[in-house]
Amino acid sequence: MDKFMELVDCCKGKKVYIQTHNFPDPDAIASAFGLQALLNHYGVPSVLCYHGRIDKLSTRKMTELFHIDIFPYEEIEQDMSPEDSIICVDSQKSGGNIRNLSGDEIACIDHHPTYVPEKYLYSDIRIVGSCASLIAEYFQKMDVPMTEDVATALLYGLKMDTAHFTRGVTMLDIDMFKYLFPQIDGDKMTDLEKNTMEFNDLKAYGSAIENIQVYDKVGIAAIPFECPDALIALVADFILSLEEVEIAVIYSYRAKEIKFSVRSEAADIHAGRLIHQVLQEYGNGGGHAEMAGGSISKENIKLLGAYPDDTIRELFLKEIEAMAGSPSAQAD
Repeated sequence: MDKFMELVDCCKGKKVYIQTHNFPDPDAIASAFGLQALLNHYGVPSVLCYHGRIDKLSTRKMTELFHIDIFPYEEIEQDMSPEDSIICVDSQKSGGNIRNLSGDEIACIDHHPTYVPEKYLYSDIRIVGSCASLIAEYFQKMDVPMTEDVATALLYGLKMDTAHFTRGVTMLDIDMFKYLFPQIDGDKMTDLEKNTMEFNDLKAYGSAIENIQVYDKVGIAAIPFECPDALIALVADFILSLEEVEIAVIYSYRAKEIKFSVRSEAADIHAGRLIHQVLQEYGNGGGHAEMAGGSISKENIKLLGAYPDDTIRELFLKEIEAMAGSPSAQAD
């Protein structure tokens, strides 16, 4: 915590932005919201920002319920200068799912593996179930009081990123649940967990069901229309729930890219490493052992050839076969 206080001191008197990953999910927004409250406690105001859209119903409900002011980069671009400080939350500079803004990325608080190392003035990167757990731990260790809204948002982010404590859970996540739960607003938590799907979401599920192909426990499906990041991830979770599937690869064709979401329940297949290896010559990707994401830009889709779906399928199946027999995969 001494190093964190050094960051606080460095931020005083400067314009500070807290940046989430692109198309932020509940964990990213909760973590940014919590960090903003923590910095405010020490007299450091900050602005929350992101690139893309807040396109998931549950995430939009969060911002409304807790009155979270978070801005797309286009709305603050004119106000940001190279001298301004940026703290990356639930994301890492050069991590593949974060836009490079004009400010100076001085700090990073994240729970994803590092694929492209970067130097920061302050860095806290630990592999836990959610970034919200890291932020909650700051409040606990520094004995800083939090509002019911902050506690509720952090616990909701924690529950969502761990799929209600079924994915990537560590002892820190369990400890932070115990710490946060007595402080939350139960009614608001119930409200957040109701009606989290919109009617148009059904089209994506239907398309994946229609197009899915299963190859020895690997389920691959293309969604041939524009689909938000969060929904692609939900479809990947849905496909993974099939008894016949241990690895799910879902991707959506969008105007500027092909967006991927990967899930793995196979002990020898690390989802983040898988997508990083598959996309390294075409785009970028990374993430956790159980869940990961990535993209191929519109300019690079041509590298997939005349039949991109066939190429994508062969790339993933080939890499999965290679990883399944590798000593490093067994060590994970």
